[in-house]
Amino acid sequence: MTVSTLPEKDTNASNPLGCDAPIKKEYLVPVGKETNSSGTPETIPAAAQSKREGGQNQNRGAANRVRKGKKADKLCVRLSVGEECPHGDSCPFSHDVDGYLAQKEPDLGPVCHLHALFGYCKYGLRCRYAEGHKAQPGTEAEPQLINAFGNDIQIRLRKKQISFARTAEIEEMFKTGAVPDYSGKSNSEESEGEDTGDKRRRLTRGRIDYRGKTYLAPLTTVGNLPFRRICKDYGVDITCSEMAIASSLLQGQASEWALVKRHPSETIFGVQLAGSKAEVIGRAAELVSAECEVDFIDLNMGCPIDMAFNNGGGSALLANPKKIERIVRTMRHVVDCDLTVKFRTGVKSTENVAHALVPQFARWGASVGTLHGRSRQQRYTKAADWEYIGQCHAEAPQSMALFGGGDVMSWEDYWAHMDRAVCDGVMVGRGALIKPWIFQEIKERRVWDISASERLDMLRTFANYGMEHWGTDSQGISNVRRYLLEWQSFLHRYIPAGLLEVLPQKMNQRPPAYYGRSDLETLLASDKVNDWIKISEMILGPAPDDFVFVPKHKSNSYQG
Repeated sequence: MTVSTLPEKDTNASNPLGCDAPIKKEYLVPVGKETNSSGTPETIPAAAQSKREGGQNQNRGAANRVRKGKKADKLCVRLSVGEECPHGDSCPFSHDVDGYLAQKEPDLGPVCHLHALFGYCKYGLRCRYAEGHKAQPGTEAEPQLINAFGNDIQIRLRKKQISFARTAEIEEMFKTGAVPDYSGKSNSEESEGEDTGDKRRRLTRGRIDYRGKTYLAPLTTVGNLPFRRICKDYGVDITCSEMAIASSLLQGQASEWALVKRHPSETIFGVQLAGSKAEVIGRAAELVSAECEVDFIDLNMGCPIDMAFNNGGGSALLANPKKIERIVRTMRHVVDCDLTVKFRTGVKSTENVAHALVPQFARWGASVGTLHGRSRQQRYTKAADWEYIGQCHAEAPQSMALFGGGDVMSWEDYWAHMDRAVCDGVMVGRGALIKPWIFQEIKERRVWDISASERLDMLRTFANYGMEHWGTDSQGISNVRRYLLEWQSFLHRYIPAGLLEVLPQKMNQRPPAYYGRSDLETLLASDKVNDWIKISEMILGPAPDDFVFVPKHKSNSYQG
């Protein structure tokens, strides 16, 4: 941990958005030049500068998707670990071990993280670090992932062996007008019921006091399990899955069920659901509550992206309070854990609706609400409206905690909101992507001028967690590399504290071109995809010749 003399703090609360960050003059790159990956300046041709477009790269998913290849070209899983294949000649995978090894890509390094840690590697000969299997094995017990179901759920859904009795029951209650009201009722009153010990029906509602706890926002793509483990290492209290589509869960899609996996280190964990129909979301919530070990299930009413909005889900729900009521009441009836809701100020910037919904959420059965201080129309532009969050907090009854979120990137931001009592807790999203050690800063109430080597070590840890999660074969390593690059598209926006004239760095400040205090610090600040890939190669070895990564933002597509 680096300790250095830090600049004075910014006492101007109205720091403008979108302006250049106040970097010390000695670190600025002369106008017309920028740094390359070795930390030396290079001139940017005028034509190349014009390539720095704004906006997002559409349809980048297909370009970034990891190619699985043909089954016949992959070695049989059983043979790869020295076992006999029970399928014999009918196995769709290759049984030609010598042929596979002859065409297998070279190992990426001498040490297999899985073998060094757990004493074995389930990928065997397919592992891209297979030479490391000859070394002294590790002895740690492999942590068992929670909510890892294999194909059991899909089979039972297909055979219609899963009951949705509670959803059917609440649907009947709506028809008769006998829906329960939770006004003034503490969720803890229901936590005193008998615990059967069966994870499929374990009452956890009301057992957690969420107030004052740090909360990592559910983040699509980048909020994966290895990243959440990194944030747990830095001290975050509450974590949540990436947004899961309710209808996809009910269809048994393996990719959607992978999102609910929970690491044992995640002490307070929830699953976020998105959808637009009460019965569909109710069934998904009932299924997750029955099958998964979760402390809460969250309803997404904040997602601004067109795919969700145009289908009536995410932030589109805010325009239909009656639909929200039916969904929230349904979810509350079918789950045995806490129900939480995440929402924005409204759909339009000129029409705030959250203040009217907050007291209703409690009456409908929510334990926690999280308000992002922007409308759907604003997306992530403009400053989050914390004054309005405070107004909504005043409307929240004691039975429901209200968290706020938006633009929190420092411990000063966090405690400014908490000390003013504008909310019961703060959710951190983009701030954690840019600097996940923010949770440690919050707990210690101090700035950490983290060194470049410490940041690289953090990425190495992420890669190790990624290999545990996605695997050490070619497909697994490609996934680790892809998600590392997705994260680096946020990480590069961090400006080292020791380089700033004024602290703290603000969310929407953009740095002018600058040198770091070392070549590595300069490289980590690069906004070029090619440099991000170089960083990944420092950790995971050479990327395949045909490896492609398209960043979310067009401005990062410039290759120099």
